[in-house]
Parts: sequence; structure tokens; C-alpha cells
Amino acid sequence: MFASHPRHAHFIVLLSRFVQPMSGIIASGVFAMNTSIAAGSGVVRIDSHHAVAQTAERLEALLKERGIQIFAHLDFAADAARAGLTMRPEQMLIFGSPKAGTPLMQAEPVVGLDLPLKALIWEDANGHVTIAYNDPQYILRRHGLPATFSANISGVIPLLQRAAQE
Repeated sequence: MFASHPRHAHFIVLLSRFVQPMSGIIASGVFAMNTSIAAGSGVVRIDSHHAVAQTAERLEALLKERGIQIFAHLDFAADAARAGLTMRPEQMLIFGSPKAGTPLMQAEPVVGLDLPLKALIWEDANGHVTIAYNDPQYILRRHGLPATFSANISGVIPLLQRAAQE
């Protein structure tokens, strides 16, 4: 079968490294909605039921309600328009909490490449809107940080889901 072919052995090993860490998340029901993770990339995608601007506004309001600082709200389509270019709606929120992120950067300064956290919201050619963000577990693995830091950066996931779904 598939797994017995020598060329597929490497794929099976890689797949098992991805599936095992995700099994707890999947079992917990976090992925009950239409959510996907691109294998190996660490990027999580959530389908949104709202337009890009509305999704971004909803997320920003949810983050502010929880005391999470908004460092930037970028509107790439508006920036493109100012440059005389056109593109479909696409926005990014950059957000976080120094109280939550600082311990990670004290442990491993290069994690600052992934912090503060970001959410990218865009509309595809079919009018479908998606939110994407870096999987917190991927960030920890990428920088060799212990799982004990997970709570520092995972708490926003339900807010991302709510912004897209409600």
C-alpha cells in the first residue's frame, strides 16, 4: 500500500509529526468549524461569514474588549489604491499583550519575528473571506520554546473564531 512504498516513508514520518500534535486540538473541538492548517506552514485558516472590513472590525472590537493592544491595522487594498493599483480587500491586524509576549521574547529574543501576533483577512476571487494566523504551537516549536508558554499566545484563538463565525 501507500505507506509501504519507499518514496512515501518520508511523507508518512512528516505527516505523523503534524497529526500527533494536532490530535489534541482536534479532539478538543477547536476545529469544529471550517478551519484548516496548511501542513508544515503553521498557518491556520478560518472561513469568515462576513466581509473583510466587517471581520476586521469585529476582531478588533473583541481584542479590545479583552484588553489586547492593537499595534496596527493595515488595509492593503487601500494602500494599493493610493499607489494607483487595485487588489481585492485584504487587511491585517497586528496585536498582542506585552505582559503575555515579553516572557517569550525574554526566553528567546528571535520569537519577536512572530510577535506581536497577526491576523490576515482577505477576500478571494470568488468573494470568499478568510482569516489566517500563525498557529501558536507552530510558533513555539519554531523557536524551541516550551509548551508552558502556549497559554501566553493561544488565548486569542477563540476571538479569531468568533470574529469570523458569529
